[in-house]
Amino acid sequence: MNKIKLLSNKYLNKDYINNQNISDLLKIVQKNPNLSINIIKILNINILVNIFKLLDFNLQKEIISSLSTFKVAELINQLPVDDRVSFLEKLDKSSMKDMVKYLNTEEKKYTLISLGYPVYSVGRLMTYNYISVYDTWNVNQVLDYIRSEGKSSDSIEVVYIINEKGQLVDDIKIGEFLLVDPLTKVSDLMDGLYISLNVINTEEEAIKIFNLNNRIVLPVIDDFNILLGIVTIDDILWVVNENYTEDIQKMGGMEVLDQPYLDVPLLSLIKKRAGWLILLFLGEMFTSTAMQYFSSTIEKAVVLSLFIPLVVSSGGNSGSQAASLIIQAMALGDVKLKNWCDVLFREIICGCCLGFILGFFGFIRIFIWQNFNFYNYGEYWFYVALSVFLSLIGIVFWGTLSGSMLPIIIKKLGGDPATSSAPFVATLVDVTGIVIYFFISYLILKGNLL
Repeated sequence: MNKIKLLSNKYLNKDYINNQNISDLLKIVQKNPNLSINIIKILNINILVNIFKLLDFNLQKEIISSLSTFKVAELINQLPVDDRVSFLEKLDKSSMKDMVKYLNTEEKKYTLISLGYPVYSVGRLMTYNYISVYDTWNVNQVLDYIRSEGKSSDSIEVVYIINEKGQLVDDIKIGEFLLVDPLTKVSDLMDGLYISLNVINTEEEAIKIFNLNNRIVLPVIDDFNILLGIVTIDDILWVVNENYTEDIQKMGGMEVLDQPYLDVPLLSLIKKRAGWLILLFLGEMFTSTAMQYFSSTIEKAVVLSLFIPLVVSSGGNSGSQAASLIIQAMALGDVKLKNWCDVLFREIICGCCLGFILGFFGFIRIFIWQNFNFYNYGEYWFYVALSVFLSLIGIVFWGTLSGSMLPIIIKKLGGDPATSSAPFVATLVDVTGIVIYFFISYLILKGNLL
């Protein structure tokens, strides 16, 4: 904090700011909104571009509106295509058209091409700054080309080999060109083994491919194998972070925040949280209805009410646990819709085993409290303990089954699995758990306590 405060006090010193690490400048802009616009105005264009693409959308809009027309045009043209597209796609159509007008012919072409691809596709992520050479060249030609064009490339670690039709035929690490005779033909270094992304692949598919192949950059091709661009690992990490944040918020039972928490207007924050809370509250009302239905049973056997929190919460916990596991597995691609039967089989076994374990501890708890005079559950304590034991097996089994199947069902219906959030699963299991608990208790205690 002291470092940020020191930098903030010197923000009008142009030379001082331009020599600072980008991360330090980013902290100033993010933590000092009143100073950020003044800081931005005195940055040179290279630093401004690096800062701008890391900021949240609302602050980006404020910066754009505060800059001169010349500075806006310079900034928009200097932004990498993928970062530019990420900013433009969040604007309304009118504002987007105004921004596109600032672009030069080449940058406008790349931007409109990227915007033409589906949202959340690889086409929106890719950049057009890469090194590609023809398979008919020799190593000396390749190195000369890298020297002349390498500065404008986002990655020179890998050189992409294309044929005369522009089709990708291989990729070769730059180090291989440095270790052979300059007159060696590129075709002699090729092995034809490469990994690529299709331009219409989804972001989730791209994340999985990067994860499986441990790459920092991958080429992007179309259905005819034409090389179109590249996607770098920093863009993938950005997508992963965005998706993770959204999923966590959805699993917490709320709408996704499109701004940092402290920047969200209080009224908007309430609105985004109220909807789910109202829905969950209405769901919990069914729990009260269920308890009212069994009110006569509770009056005759008050001791059963002592274990309602214990039994019902166990079902909710097991359901939330199962939902979290399956949602994560689906996000990583480990579980697909076609695997529902395998998931069902595994969770049936897990639910029964987990229910038995918790039921055993519930039974032992009542046994110890009764026999060591910690509490007197009455002459039918054994039947009460048996009711808790069997109810825990049934409720935990049902919670596990519900939690694991709901994400798959929602995905099948075209929704987001993360919306089968922990609170939603817990509410569902609360209602059904009450019914299961009292139904089992009634069967066991009928003729004895009831």
